[in-house]
Amino acid sequence: MIRVLLALMLATFFVGCATYYGYQLDQQYGRPDPARYDHPPAARGDIDFERDVKPILDSRCVVCHSCNDAPCQLKLTAYQGVTRGASKDVVYDAARLIAAEPTRLFMDADNNVAWRNKGFYPVLNEREQSAEANRAGSVMYRMLALKRAHPLPADAVLPAEDFDFSLNRPLQCTNIEEMDSYENKFPLWGMPYGMPALSNSENDTLMRWIESGAPYSDPAPLPADYQDHIAEWERFLNGDSLKARLMSRYLYEHWVIAHLYFDDLPGTEVFEIVRSATPPGQPIKLIASRRPYDDPGVARVYYRLRHHQETLLAKTHIPYALNPSRMEKLKKWFLDAPYEVTSLPSYDVEQASNPFVSFRQLPTDTRYRFMLDEAQFILMGFMKGPVCRGDVALNVINDYFWIVFPAPVVETRMSDAEMLADSLSDLRLPAENDSTARLLSFRQYSDMEENFLRNKSEFLNKNAGSHNPLQLKMLWDGDGTNPNAALTGFRHFDSASVVQGLIGDHPQTVLVIGYPLLERIHYLLVSGFDVYGNVGHQLATRLYMDFLRMEGELNFLAFLPRASRQKIHDYWYRDADPSHIEQLSRVAAYYDQETGIRFQTGDPLDEMYAMMKSYYAPISTGRYELAASALPAAAMEPLIQLSALHGRPASHMPENAFLAVRDENGRQYDFTLLRNSAYSNVASMLDDLKRRLPDEDTFMVMNGFVGAYPNAFFLVDAADLPQFARSVGALHSEAGYRALLARFGVRRTDRRFWSQSDALNQAYRSWAPREAGLFDYARFENR
Repeated sequence: MIRVLLALMLATFFVGCATYYGYQLDQQYGRPDPARYDHPPAARGDIDFERDVKPILDSRCVVCHSCNDAPCQLKLTAYQGVTRGASKDVVYDAARLIAAEPTRLFMDADNNVAWRNKGFYPVLNEREQSAEANRAGSVMYRMLALKRAHPLPADAVLPAEDFDFSLNRPLQCTNIEEMDSYENKFPLWGMPYGMPALSNSENDTLMRWIESGAPYSDPAPLPADYQDHIAEWERFLNGDSLKARLMSRYLYEHWVIAHLYFDDLPGTEVFEIVRSATPPGQPIKLIASRRPYDDPGVARVYYRLRHHQETLLAKTHIPYALNPSRMEKLKKWFLDAPYEVTSLPSYDVEQASNPFVSFRQLPTDTRYRFMLDEAQFILMGFMKGPVCRGDVALNVINDYFWIVFPAPVVETRMSDAEMLADSLSDLRLPAENDSTARLLSFRQYSDMEENFLRNKSEFLNKNAGSHNPLQLKMLWDGDGTNPNAALTGFRHFDSASVVQGLIGDHPQTVLVIGYPLLERIHYLLVSGFDVYGNVGHQLATRLYMDFLRMEGELNFLAFLPRASRQKIHDYWYRDADPSHIEQLSRVAAYYDQETGIRFQTGDPLDEMYAMMKSYYAPISTGRYELAASALPAAAMEPLIQLSALHGRPASHMPENAFLAVRDENGRQYDFTLLRNSAYSNVASMLDDLKRRLPDEDTFMVMNGFVGAYPNAFFLVDAADLPQFARSVGALHSEAGYRALLARFGVRRTDRRFWSQSDALNQAYRSWAPREAGLFDYARFENR
């Protein structure tokens, strides 16, 4: 009781202090005006936001303050994010019983007054316009000043009792009225948090800009070539026929998170497709719905291309090219194909959340070919889309797996329209319950999945039996040219990546994903997933994805000898709770036919991996192979040795790290180091650590960059690569890893941190100019 009273007294004291400080500010500088930055002061000649300020924000601040997991929702990816400010509300709330209101920048409010009404508070001064007031009334200014006054010790592991870098740490979302208390309690928590201070010139530039009232001028209009391309695509996407309107709705629901670009134009401008109440040629009147298939509330929806205004981030940047070839394909598949559309689908949530109902008039072959053509993009959606933090979606997948697809002609036969029509009620998805789902709603989807698999099994056993056994050639080969036919997925704890090609030789598992499975993954984890949803919605989503992963694995096992399938499946699901995998554990019940592939050894799984590598070799880009690096062959051997590392030494390495190798001339060669963590199974969303098998961990060295959230940087001279490889191979303790970092690493407190960060981001842009975005350091280790 005494503790409770003391806590209440302290809380009352601090609230009183904050109120008093706010009163002082009001007395000195007047009442705040939330609309002040809706009409900011014009840029001055000596300081310009785009030229001087934005590059600093991007390289030093956006690397943590971006997407939905930006601390305190302070997104610094655009001027409008800076002026919107921060919020004490948490987007990722695992205990949320009622769905939260979305707070998407450029979507859910269009001025700062509206953001204040949604609970956001300013980080810039909104009171009197003077240099003194702008210093005293700006959280941003005072956070920078605090860092300058209290720099961190260089190249030190920061004490855990003072610094918490966990993703779910309690955040100090401090408004200006609370800054005095914050500075007294947390003197080492200036910004950037837990990293080196900005340089004097960077710091001075930001401070001068804040003192000047945060001036800003609208960017110049897009060049005429861009305007022409936008007009052409908006004409295409807004045809009047029922066929055209159904096509455009389908495209929109799949492109909703895409960063669209014109690959025949110079520059790096990207666009996003939005729904508007106004037609092309008029200003966009945004329809800001929670989900892309929600009722728009207007008689006619128009699909428009809006210029993307935020900094591109590796964790959310999903590029998708628009060009004449793309338009011709879409015309061929959706408009010229011989089918009829007699009516447009409803926006009723029970129907709209189920693409097999909404788009049943579109031929299955059309939908599948569209998704296959950019399969990496489709799967990127749930791995690196706007979710940002993949607690729910990603611990349902293994750390390292291959993904391939049935050939369209085979899939059209295997996903017969009549079979799908008979299964419509069993293909419903959790999003039909909107964003506030009952906690145990997932149980009904378990029953529906079992019904669907039973129907599908009967269909497969009837139509792909001994008269038509499965062959390797039944897998899509990309028509000989498309590298999207074979993909590799990597999980980096709560983030993930998917790249083109079958990387490595022995994945932890393989998914064969046909049309119904690919469509459900997209609508489950992208179109139908709401990061602002309640715990019931997120739980149902996670558990349903379990079914989809296991279904993809069963599709793959069907290509192996019948006698070997159950043993392999049981190995993948060692120690799994039978109730979690019951309906998908009886492999023979799913497909009880012998494969048509001839195997020569007692290890058919290993044989299958080798056959797949050979089958897909003609479409492999090879860009991630070590041989693709320009590093001299003599220096490459230690990296080849590292790629063979497994077991305990691998388990001490980070999940995702970047290795920069410098030769004697100062040239830098960039590689990604991945630890593939092993688990007895991934059939549960709880107790990850209890299922960890560090003795089975593997390690991989890849050319270039994979992953948006590096955990560590290593900087090694080419001559020291043998010693680096030996040191990694000898790791057996945390102390050993710290010694490795001390010699070869760049810690988050290292004076070289920002220069190395700049070099890596620049190298990424050079290596993959269309794919690159800024890395995020929210997962950077303190070891």
